[in-house]
Amino acid sequence: MIELEGVPELIDPVMVAAFEGWNDAGDAASTAVAHLDKEWKGEVFAALDAEDYYDFQVNRPTVWLDGGVRKITWPTTRLSVVRVGGDKPRDLVLVRGIEPSMRWRSFCNELLGFAHELGVELVVVLGALLGDTPHTRPVPVSGVTSDPDLAQRMNLEETKYEGPTGIVGILQEACTHAGVPAVSLWAAVPHYVSQPPNPKATLALLNRLEDLIDVRIPLGELPEDARAWQVGVDQLASEDSEVAEYVQTLEEARDTAELPEASGEAIAREFERYLRHRDGGPGGGPGGSAGGHATADGGDTGAGAWNPKDNPSGRPRPPKPPRAGGEDEESSED
Repeated sequence: MIELEGVPELIDPVMVAAFEGWNDAGDAASTAVAHLDKEWKGEVFAALDAEDYYDFQVNRPTVWLDGGVRKITWPTTRLSVVRVGGDKPRDLVLVRGIEPSMRWRSFCNELLGFAHELGVELVVVLGALLGDTPHTRPVPVSGVTSDPDLAQRMNLEETKYEGPTGIVGILQEACTHAGVPAVSLWAAVPHYVSQPPNPKATLALLNRLEDLIDVRIPLGELPEDARAWQVGVDQLASEDSEVAEYVQTLEEARDTAELPEASGEAIAREFERYLRHRDGGPGGGPGGSAGGHATADGGDTGAGAWNPKDNPSGRPRPPKPPRAGGEDEESSED
């Protein structure tokens, strides 16, 4: 039974979820939800029972001291509420946790139970996948849905992905079958620099979320962190001629592919974002956990892995990943 005592009546609530693990290269998605929780001072109102969904040999609990008393923190998924004011008030239900080890259907049904009780109107799941994208260019963020009507109404892609999926894909499909509008936003993280954190990818996800739900998101130090991250990766990449050459190859491929897309619509989006953040400090700007991450083709690769099929020249290239962060791309999966 779900008890939601103490949770206020929400205004046009949207559920925003992210899960550490396979769907979260560079910790970009989970960090985005953590940022929302911190900036808007979220209040936790529920936590799923860790015993039901996690293998503690995979996601181990941690022991810590509180005033000399030893305590244990169990891996789980927590839900919090943030109240968003402004001209168009809208509340968010934030879901942040770890991809469950088991009982995914029950896990999704429990989250959907909370969504139903709270009157959630839209579920947005954030993810990040490893992709062939240069760190020097804006982070690609794809918005996809299984609902054709929702895709048309919100200018999203209708997913055509087939292959292995993570909890993000399962939750989105569970929402669709339950009649709850659901969208997933996927950031593409350079596979050659996949270690967390990746503030540039986190920033890109928040910018896209802001556009999607029409809420101004306070960005804090994220824009400056993203710039510092790119400068750091630039410096490290320049120290290895092969990596620098590979990055240049990705840049050329990206620029060629996107040349026709310098559209008025894209320019208008950036200008609107600038206006939203003009009075609130720097904003906008284009924007792992242990184990492998999903890739753009649905495969799996270890964090920081150098995939030979991603090398267009055919010459072997060492990983040499600049230790600054990473992300994944998922324009095709959910």
